[in-house]
Amino acid sequence: MAIRKFNLPDPGEGLLEAEIVTWKVKEGDEVKVNDIVVEIETAKSLVELPIPWAGTVAQIMAPEGETVDVGTPIIAIDDGTGGGDAPAEPDDASAAATQAQVDEAMGTGTSAAPKEERVAVLVGYGPKVTDAKRRPRKHQRGPLPTPSETKNPESWGGFAQVAAATEMTHPTVVDPHGVAVEVADGAGSRPGKALAKPPVRKYAKDKGVDLTAVTGTGDGGAVTRADVDAYLAGGAQPQEAAGAPAYGSRGLAGDAEREVRIPIKGVRKVTAQAMVGSAFTAPHVTEFITVDVTEMMALVDRLKKDKEFKDVRVSPLLVVAKALIVASRRNPGVNATWDEANQEIVHKNYVNLGIAAATPRGLMVPNIKDADRLSMLELAQAMGSLVETARAGRTQPAEMSGGTITITNVGVFGVDTGTPIINPGESAILAFGAVRRQPWVVTAADGSEEIVPRWITQLALSFDHRLIDGELGSRFLADVAKVLEDPARGLVWG
Repeated sequence: MAIRKFNLPDPGEGLLEAEIVTWKVKEGDEVKVNDIVVEIETAKSLVELPIPWAGTVAQIMAPEGETVDVGTPIIAIDDGTGGGDAPAEPDDASAAATQAQVDEAMGTGTSAAPKEERVAVLVGYGPKVTDAKRRPRKHQRGPLPTPSETKNPESWGGFAQVAAATEMTHPTVVDPHGVAVEVADGAGSRPGKALAKPPVRKYAKDKGVDLTAVTGTGDGGAVTRADVDAYLAGGAQPQEAAGAPAYGSRGLAGDAEREVRIPIKGVRKVTAQAMVGSAFTAPHVTEFITVDVTEMMALVDRLKKDKEFKDVRVSPLLVVAKALIVASRRNPGVNATWDEANQEIVHKNYVNLGIAAATPRGLMVPNIKDADRLSMLELAQAMGSLVETARAGRTQPAEMSGGTITITNVGVFGVDTGTPIINPGESAILAFGAVRRQPWVVTAADGSEEIVPRWITQLALSFDHRLIDGELGSRFLADVAKVLEDPARGLVWG
């Protein structure tokens, strides 16, 4: 049999690693060309990878949850052609088809570009040579092939060197019977702590089982729920929890571990880098305004009853987005970017409206391209699609690039306001707070005043003081507030 090793392909966007999220196949499964075999998570999106060969899955080489460098073998396929291990190099047709699917999934397709401008990276062949550099991760699995080696697979016989280096990084221990045993990745690096996922740890804790006493049969020796059940079925007695707080107090942690360490990776890692870069590059100024949005809420109610809007979600955020677009037209200096390299201020004659979305993967800011050209109905449709895609974790890198100004809806959490950090590459971000019924002083046409209950909200605008002066920022924020106070003003200004 001939074993082909499928390498993690270059996912694009200059990324050099990805996390294995879900395997769609298991060892022994039959696969066809371009079958989806694995779902990976890069720092920007979830991507499903196809396999460029037909055959039988011989080995899953990277367990779920592991972060893998581009060019590392992740699965081995027996193509049934006979012979020994084949170089990890697909034929040209399979490679081109697979890379096209990866590009499409990542939103980085280049079908319209001339061929000479795009050097395809063959899936399973190795990483493309770039100037990008990254700091080495902890528990590195071993050196990757050099660029010269990746260009000439025959010189290193597939990924034999990587495999050999990987084997060298696995520690060896001796069991009580004097037999040498190789320890899988992650095992042995934290003495006294069994390898298991959080749900399994909780299950074992509830059953009173010490995970270090359970033999793991999962990937890399991880303990599974079935292992815990088998341990109990074998007659093992649950243990009393040790170290319980005095006087019967369970403390803040209850039955959970006192500390939980979560690796910084994926969206959280990129978000952290972006926020630190923005906060310490752009001098932030934040201004606040309290607004009577009773008329806005009345408009929202009318739109919800409008037949044209029956298939879309109408919310106050929709009106706020439209008001921001109107204010951007009146104050174009806010919809701009500071170009440090060229020492220029770039005014954008279009609005790519970013909507900050809290997702299971973390904070993401996809944007609606050319939002200023959309009608209210089209904007509602675009916002609904954007949020749905983000919450499903399917937002692609292209949908998060090129934004010009952003809204963050902190009011959905019952928060009144905040001091948001500007999205990198932009110059302003508007925070929309909770809408509440509050007493408000209303002045009648004759000048008399009375206190009546009204719908009130707060807006906060953070802007880059390098290119947005206080006067411009104040005018912009005031214009947004005026449109929300009287939506008819948007027709006049729009």
